[in-house]
Amino acid sequence: MSRTTLLAGTLLASLLAAPLAQAEHAWGNYHWARTGNPFTVPLGDNVDDSWQTHLEGAMYDWNKSTVLATKVVLGGTTAKRCRPTSGRVEVCNALYGNNGWLGLAQIWASGSHIVQGTTKLNDSYFRTARYNTDAWRQLVMCQEVGHNFGLGHQDENFANANLNTCMDYTNSPDSNQAPNAHDYEQLATIYEHTDATTTLAAMPAAMANLELATPGQWGRLLRSQRGGMVETYVQDFGHGWRVYTHVIWAEERGRRPHD
Repeated sequence: MSRTTLLAGTLLASLLAAPLAQAEHAWGNYHWARTGNPFTVPLGDNVDDSWQTHLEGAMYDWNKSTVLATKVVLGGTTAKRCRPTSGRVEVCNALYGNNGWLGLAQIWASGSHIVQGTTKLNDSYFRTARYNTDAWRQLVMCQEVGHNFGLGHQDENFANANLNTCMDYTNSPDSNQAPNAHDYEQLATIYEHTDATTTLAAMPAAMANLELATPGQWGRLLRSQRGGMVETYVQDFGHGWRVYTHVIWAEERGRRPHD
């Protein structure tokens, strides 16, 4: 049986632990298996009217890549549960709670091959005055979908100058609305090789339908860094099946969102 893992990351949250340099911002070696380029990753539409233009904007921007394409399709889940569907990314918005993250990107992977993914947008924050803007909504949507393709962040320091990419942490999102040239170059590198088949993998039902919205659902804490702002969790299903959650918090727990 092959090992299959699910990796989850938060907006204003990075997957895979340490900050990634701008020169290389792949999300490990995770990618969608396919036999040729460009290939299409469907985005399941489970969002309400407040997010529709941002989902369509992300689709348009990521379609500028030379190696992948996206298309918005009818959603296959409910927004609150946001259960994954094999071979696509389900995109959802709901009141997920004041838990520290604005958005959550999750990928299920068999070896290095992504099998399915989800993007969750947390209206508990996006209904507040600070985050209820087109700029914040577009940045989060674009970044989380980018994670689902295998991209990490170009920079994770809020105080640094904007890199004009949605794959950048920032205190001022106005110029970080869409991918930049380096994001498209990184995708070309990730998807430079092709695969013999597309990815299909069976996994335990408990793992396939697992909800990972709060720390209590992430399993055992493996590592804590930066005073608890970067953490890694694991759930072990046995026989090589594990769920890893790598998170950088958008806020210190128990305090207001990052100013």
